[in-house]
Amino acid sequence: MLKVCLIGLGKTGREIAKMIFNQRNMKIVAAMCSPGSLKKHIDLGEVIGIQEIGIKIEGTNKLEEMLILCRPDVVVDFSTPEATLKNSRIISQMGINMIIGTTGFSEVDLDRIRNLAYRNHTGIVYAPNITLGVNVMMILTKLASILLNNYDFQISEIHHREKKDIPSGTALKIANEIKDGLVYLGKDISEENIPINSVRAGGVVGKHEVMIVGENDRITISHESFSRKVFASGAIHAINFIQDKIGFYEMSDVLSLSKIIKDLYAQENNFDAYNNLENLIAADIQ
Repeated sequence: MLKVCLIGLGKTGREIAKMIFNQRNMKIVAAMCSPGSLKKHIDLGEVIGIQEIGIKIEGTNKLEEMLILCRPDVVVDFSTPEATLKNSRIISQMGINMIIGTTGFSEVDLDRIRNLAYRNHTGIVYAPNITLGVNVMMILTKLASILLNNYDFQISEIHHREKKDIPSGTALKIANEIKDGLVYLGKDISEENIPINSVRAGGVVGKHEVMIVGENDRITISHESFSRKVFASGAIHAINFIQDKIGFYEMSDVLSLSKIIKDLYAQENNFDAYNNLENLIAADIQ
């Protein structure tokens, strides 16, 4: 039975908690919020809308104490960039693997998190784009940037009014995928040159769209989340994946997308084509 500590009990964190309770192979042993949150010291069951379950929510100022007491196998952090950076140092130094769904990190921040995993021999999944659908979208977008390299690319994303990071972490990742495809073909471009239009309005869970425009036609690739259950499902996959692993991973690793592509091409007995395609659209260039 995998023991999970959950940090961050916003809308997505609460949905993850609900889904974990329906899993046979994992259980929540601790739930944590920001030190000043009104959720502190309330039973987790009450916060997620079920009966009391005997787990009192604690502030992250007691993180190390709770990790020693509850001994989780995995920590899932959906808090804030500042909090996650602080939490990840404690968690990794204690030899505990973690899932990071928090967005809004700089490249310097991500390098620090990546180094934590290797320095402390722990496993970290960094998953700002935690759904299967949006990861498939990224592969299709990178493939389009290779095949349609003389087209113009523009990204649009819309999220609920409370989402703080602009543009979204997923939009930035999509821009990076487009850049990688174009650079592979010798174009001198950075992700900053790919326009991103961001909207924060209403209660939109999340929608990303890539518009690919040529002289005579247009292609649109889009993904929309209707419910935060899709994020929770991705978190469950990540929790199962990261146990007993060491290193820094992304959702493309969790979902084994490169293996799926390999198997598809193997069925056609076209290994050379697969090897070429894998080099072009490998979802994780490190």
